[in-house]
Amino acid sequence: MSDTQQHPGAIGPDPGDGGGTTAVHPGPPAPTGATAAAATATATASAATEPAAAGEPKRKPWPLLLATRLPFTTGYVVITMVLSIVFGTLWGGIEQKSIYPHVAYGLPAFEDGRWLTLIWGNFFALYPVYYLFVAGVFAVLTGFAEWRLGTARTALLCTVYQIAAVLIVALVFLVFRDSGWGWVAERASETDVGFSAGMLAVLSVATATVRPPWRLRLRLGIWVYVGFSILFIGQMADAEHLVAVLLSLPFSSKLAGPHARPARALPTRHELRLLAMVAVVLLAVLQALADFLPDRLTPFGSTSDEPISWTYLLPMLLISGLIANGLRKGYRWAWWWGVVLCVLPLLLMVLVVTFLIIGAFVPDADIEIDGAPELFATSLIWVALLVMLIAGRQAFRVPRRSKRRRNLSTADPEKAKDLLRRWGGSTLSWMTTWPENRQMVTADGEGFVAFRKHAGVAVALGDPVGPPGSAATTINEFVQLCDNSGLVPYIFSCTRLTTEVTDALGWQSAQVAEDNLIDLPGLEFKGKKWQDIRTALNKAPKEGIQFTMVSLADEPWSMVRQVEHLSQEWLGDKELPEMGFTLGGVTEALDPEVKVGLAVDGAGKVHGVTSWMPVYGEGGVIVGWTLDLMRRADGGFRATIEFLLASSALHFKAEGAQFISLSGAPLARSADDESAESSVEKFLDQLGESLEPVYGFRSLHAFKSKFQPRLEPMYMAFRNEGDLPRIGIAITRAYLPTAGVKDMIAVMKH
Repeated sequence: MSDTQQHPGAIGPDPGDGGGTTAVHPGPPAPTGATAAAATATATASAATEPAAAGEPKRKPWPLLLATRLPFTTGYVVITMVLSIVFGTLWGGIEQKSIYPHVAYGLPAFEDGRWLTLIWGNFFALYPVYYLFVAGVFAVLTGFAEWRLGTARTALLCTVYQIAAVLIVALVFLVFRDSGWGWVAERASETDVGFSAGMLAVLSVATATVRPPWRLRLRLGIWVYVGFSILFIGQMADAEHLVAVLLSLPFSSKLAGPHARPARALPTRHELRLLAMVAVVLLAVLQALADFLPDRLTPFGSTSDEPISWTYLLPMLLISGLIANGLRKGYRWAWWWGVVLCVLPLLLMVLVVTFLIIGAFVPDADIEIDGAPELFATSLIWVALLVMLIAGRQAFRVPRRSKRRRNLSTADPEKAKDLLRRWGGSTLSWMTTWPENRQMVTADGEGFVAFRKHAGVAVALGDPVGPPGSAATTINEFVQLCDNSGLVPYIFSCTRLTTEVTDALGWQSAQVAEDNLIDLPGLEFKGKKWQDIRTALNKAPKEGIQFTMVSLADEPWSMVRQVEHLSQEWLGDKELPEMGFTLGGVTEALDPEVKVGLAVDGAGKVHGVTSWMPVYGEGGVIVGWTLDLMRRADGGFRATIEFLLASSALHFKAEGAQFISLSGAPLARSADDESAESSVEKFLDQLGESLEPVYGFRSLHAFKSKFQPRLEPMYMAFRNEGDLPRIGIAITRAYLPTAGVKDMIAVMKH
């Protein structure tokens, strides 16, 4: 079984393709992010300047087309720039102009009855350099929102949220002006101009139209900006930005109306690791950046302009970098150190607050702590990171290598690879070397069993690896290890060779899947049954699609990012979390020993990707390859998957491989195999049926039949029926390690 199973939900016959090919991803890709919207607008405008063909209506010039497609954004930018020239604010600060008191909004203006400043103030910038943001940032971000949400919705949201944010901040200043809060007292006397609060609000709403994972990344970027601004800069505009985002982002899906896309329940493991890594690096960089800002007044008080010592700053950056790299790899030790890194400033803040309270209530106590505002601001950010680490802790399960060696006998992927090359293995054996597995090496050091621990069950994967005839000894050692550790022994996705051993021990077995094998020596895509495959092979070159087999780890960064983005886009629309266990992803595809097949067009765009794990025979000879990752880009070449699988088969045949395995879809079997009667088989059938609408295991299994594979049953072996409740939980947790109670309820709803 492989990550092939993670992409089946959209697999099915596509009636739009006369060749009978299969579409793996429905619908065209939507632009992602503001840059995508800008690129789309630019491409459209560029196309509009081309000469019209005979008989076609004349296309509009790009400025007119842009004004037609984005009238709100275009109109605002044009009006603002014209006013900046008329009143001279483009080259001189507006605060020095006589017009400023009549257009600047804020509490002083409202107390004097100048309510129309809520309108006029939106068309000016405070300083000349800020017009770069009006003509650039506002144009791109609000233009992106208008492109996604439509003109009427964008104009309404932008205007309403701008006015609401300004009024709410003014009200807060009015209420707390005489409370002794120095920051409020200072800011309450100020006025400002600009339309940035409305821009951030409508951008927040537009994030609901973006396909994951870019949705989460864009939202994180918004929070980082407004959080850093209010905590470390603290201008009136920063408070307005915070209010605008707080009142829009949580309700973005409803405010976006029919334009909103469905959201995935949880980020994937890969995405959580990346977010944690970026968060740690970003926090360290922001703390260093704040050190270079001039003395300023923030909501927590006046900051000191004395820089932090480099003897502290450099080690802090180095430690943060090491922890961030560990989080990227999903190491458990990095998660623990990340938690410690978050807790330490919180403990320091508690200590500072304690001293300040003592200074407030103890007579004659003169306690003054330098840097307290920065400490409070930084602590709030560390709290946010701590919450994210705790909520996503399941993504950081990979133990460090030294601990993997000690924990539960041994755990050494490199040792497992050496043994696998020496003795050979099954089509799933390469999965046993993945870092989240533990490898129990036998006492003689000649064999191993790979397993994971869930719900008190040691879930072993595939057949034991070792010398011929050693399976019984290896399984006995595995059972003894489980007994000594208080674990339930359980073997998943093994062949009949293993169940013969477990049957002799009095265990029971049940079929859970079928391996789809294609013998290569005599493979020829001839005859009517191969029509769809020949169509894909012949059609791809005509559409400029070429096949290449690579080691993804050796490819340029830009190619790896394309593969990651393609994979993340598919996962983005799923209502349940990413699956694991026998389902690999891009991380596993980056293994240098894994081959990756790519379908690439002439412009270098990746239309599809497959990854292949080696299957070793005895003596270190690769005898076959097993399919793992299989993804197709939205809107790309329709027959990409057929083209990739057929091309890969021909490639491996030319290299002398004996077979390829299209792997087995979990919890899916042939339609004519309905003999399952045991309770565990019934449970697995029900689980497979529940997951079918989301993950599509059975439709994927049916899709593979067009390659005319020979089927080999795959089994699970368990000791007795009393273990079944635990096994049911364990296998569910193995495939859905990050799923919570709500996710399990979602499974049952399907």
